[in-house]
Amino acid sequence: MTSIAGVDVTHPDKVLLPAREGGEDVTKADLAHYWESIAATVLPHLAGRPLTLQRFPDGLDAGGFVQQDAGGRAPKGLHTVDTPRRERKGADDVVHHPQVTETADLVRLVQFGTVTLHGWNAVAGSLERPDRLIVDIDPGEHIDLAGIRDVARAVRAAVEGRGLVAFLQSTGSRGYHVVAPLDGSAGHDAVKAAAVEIAEAVAADHPDELTTAVRKDARGGRTFLDVGRNAYGQTAVMPYAPRARPGGPTATPLDWDELSRVAPDQHDVRSIPRRLARKADPLAGLRDHARPLP
Repeated sequence: MTSIAGVDVTHPDKVLLPAREGGEDVTKADLAHYWESIAATVLPHLAGRPLTLQRFPDGLDAGGFVQQDAGGRAPKGLHTVDTPRRERKGADDVVHHPQVTETADLVRLVQFGTVTLHGWNAVAGSLERPDRLIVDIDPGEHIDLAGIRDVARAVRAAVEGRGLVAFLQSTGSRGYHVVAPLDGSAGHDAVKAAAVEIAEAVAADHPDELTTAVRKDARGGRTFLDVGRNAYGQTAVMPYAPRARPGGPTATPLDWDELSRVAPDQHDVRSIPRRLARKADPLAGLRDHARPLP
């Protein structure tokens, strides 16, 4: 056992993520130290946001699961935020989502076997008023990286053509997210409708390559512009969160001029601390550009 950010981490040498080619395994201690080292950057992105966890208590190779409610076995001291259920009411009509308010919470989640953090588009106190709109570019079967980048540029143009400001984040997997900060004046339904309109407009310009069809069997191998994250209770991978893949590739905020040279899964838990030591967080000014829906 070792102490990181004041939290006892048991089995610190347990491998949560195996190495990717040419790299190293990622242990519990590695992941806890990763979050500790970038906490000053990531805490503002997580503050007040209900989280859903992707947990692998015995490591990626043993399989994992998704957990929304912190539950009775959550690490001692972990902060939570209660979110009302919309789909059903009853004795337990809220979900006790994990919440990160301090560095220790990040380490507590690692102790819980958490690899990836997914967060709401709204924060505690304003759960009905989302503060961001997201278009998730999910690459199809026949598109190359250059094509994916062109799609991101097209989505940016559509977002900014509607008076919003577009930010860029890799997913740590195969695609990118285009994120527009909002001022919280509109509800989830209005934000989703705006996201649908943006995605459909972009897809209409490239009908053979892009689609907004939710059903996979209706996509015909085309790249999917996913706007389903823009709804009450839906989540998106959080900035700098490692993905459940070998080496821990991270969802990485990018400047737009980096799009042509940074692959979606390029950065990982080893490289991000070095990156942030030499470069400011591209999402640091996100809230300064919040806009109302057009």
